Amino acid sequence: MLKLLHFPALLLLVFSFHVKVNAQDGNLSNDSAVLNRGRLHGLLIGGGVAYAGSMTGLYHLWYKNYPQSSFHFINDNKEWLFMDKFGHATSTYYIGLIGYESLKWAGVDERKSAIYGGSIGFFYLTVIEILDGFSKEWGASGGDLIANSAGTALFISQQLVWKEQRIKLKWSFHPTKYAQYNPEQLGSNFATRMLKDYNGQTMWLSANVSSFMPEKSRFPKWLNVAVGYGAEGMTGAITNPSIVDGNFVPGFDRYRQFYFAPDIDLGKIKTGNSTLNFMLKLVGFIKVPLPALEINKNGVKFHPVYF
Repeated sequence: MLKLLHFPALLLLVFSFHVKVNAQDGNLSNDSAVLNRGRLHGLLIGGGVAYAGSMTGLYHLWYKNYPQSSFHFINDNKEWLFMDKFGHATSTYYIGLIGYESLKWAGVDERKSAIYGGSIGFFYLTVIEILDGFSKEWGASGGDLIANSAGTALFISQQLVWKEQRIKLKWSFHPTKYAQYNPEQLGSNFATRMLKDYNGQTMWLSANVSSFMPEKSRFPKWLNVAVGYGAEGMTGAITNPSIVDGNFVPGFDRYRQFYFAPDIDLGKIKTGNSTLNFMLKLVGFIKVPLPALEINKNGVKFHPVYF
């Protein structure tokens, strides 16, 4: 859970650095065919500073104030009906995308960009997992490591085989009634609830149909089909508490949800501005609100617009 809170900030930091270096260079192309050592050195220095700064800040703001222990694992696979694991996979997938795009912009060849850039998310979150392992309050999670590996593998394998991302991990959110009963764990305002309230989050696998069709096909290149996973009724990680901070919590039924919906691949929308193209790729982790079909243990439900 802690790890996911840093994903949007990391995404913004890397993106801001990428745009800044591009603007200073005066050339916004991401398709450089020759290694640009100036860009590469800038990325390595900037990335190193960002990494060291984020890890130092994380240690002082979080781990320093809690007792340490010998390295150990915990089994948290029953928490949040597996929603947090999908969040880990999505995080490593998109940090890998940024790493890949940045190395390509610096002129690194396709294979090395995919392998080295695509692995950044896994290594970043693995270090945080190690810090958790030495914390007495928590512990390293094998489930988290598997989820981190899955997100990284999804990105790298597609880039090596197809040289594009035909199947993307995406995320969507809507406010729920559950956060008010446990604001410390589920968020006390809209911004924190977007990150912490798993009841309102849906994780998607979105496939671009035209990518699997013949090149001459007239099927819209931006139109995707998506399957989603969500869960609801959770006011606690493994079980729902009956009382939080002295207040009674209603007994909600915890259950899983599965979704089928069309989607839009924003990365397939091309403009004349490469920075704008990169921004479209960056926000491409957000599932576009469209009609969706939900299936859960209570039956089938149609949403005219689901987010």
